[in-house]
Amino acid sequence: ASDVYKRQANFRKSLQVNQSVITAGGIHGTIKEITDDYVVLEIASNVKIKIDKNSIFADASAASNQSK
Repeated sequence: ASDVYKRQANFRKSLQVNQSVITAGGIHGTIKEITDDYVVLEIASNVKIKIDKNSIFADASAASNQSK
């Protein structure tokens, strides 16, 4: 289980602006801003939400590749 936590922590450290991600709640969005504690996700044209960095769950492009 600790490997999973390490992978998630490393993934969150490597987040980049304009990266497509999925939140733990299942929201798909594009990162527009990153701080130490939160990210701003654009979930639709000019619709942005601020979420805790720990709720970023996965890279959307990697997730869509796995489901194919």
